[in-house]
Formats: sequence, C-alpha cells, structure tokens
Amino acid sequence: MDATRLHDFAVRYTAAWCSQNAASVAAFFAPQGSLKVNDGSPAVGRTAITATAQGFMTAFPDIVVKMDGLAVSGAKIEYHWTLTGTNTGAGGTGRAVRISGFEVWRFDSDGLIAESIGQFDAAEYARQLSAPAADPR
Repeated sequence: MDATRLHDFAVRYTAAWCSQNAASVAAFFAPQGSLKVNDGSPAVGRTAITATAQGFMTAFPDIVVKMDGLAVSGAKIEYHWTLTGTNTGAGGTGRAVRISGFEVWRFDSDGLIAESIGQFDAAEYARQLSAPAADPR
C-alpha cells in the first residue's frame, strides 16, 4: 500500500473509532482478521472485533481517538493514536482518561488489516480510571 493510501486508510480508521459504530471499525479488518489489545486474547473475526471496539465505545460514550502518526519500516506499519474520553458507561468511574498507544498492522492482499497488535500503558490507564477527581477550586 502506498503512503497516500495508507494515510487515507488510517484517517478513515480513526474516524471509525470516533463514530460510536463499532461495526465500522471491524470493517477495516479482513473477515478473519484479528485485533489484540495488550496481553489480552486476540479478537478474531469481525464479530469479535466489533465486540472489542464496542467495549471501548460503551465505556467511553464521548470517545475521541486522534491519529498521532504512522511509522513505516518495510512491511511493519505502526499506527500511533491517543484516546480521550470519560468513563461514564454502565458501571463507569466517571473519570476522564487520556492514553496513547499504537497498533502494529499487517495487511492482507485486499488491503484490509489481517492482524493488529495494539499496546498502551495499562497501568497508567487503570490509574487514570481510579484517580480521585481533581479539586475544582
């Protein structure tokens, strides 16, 4: 995939994460593609990927994902992002989070994500979710 097509793909993928339509995220993956987040088990197939994306969208109804950049080294493609949102979904803490991370993408021959391995600082994420609210004074 050339640099322009890759950038356009990443911009549309970012918009899908902000859409509150989890199936639109899964549509960027091959039918049997996979999405792995940190040390979790991979979500394999669009139904499972939809469920993973929905988990974030439900937890953060105001989710905003910003693309921080792409790093390409041969066949290795890293999509860097920052997620912001307030954990007001069912059972949420009401806390705001801002966490950055990246996904390493491998594409199939149709130009869809065959495999995405994502990483973010889970300890920092947990800290932000449980941190006491800032004093408004």
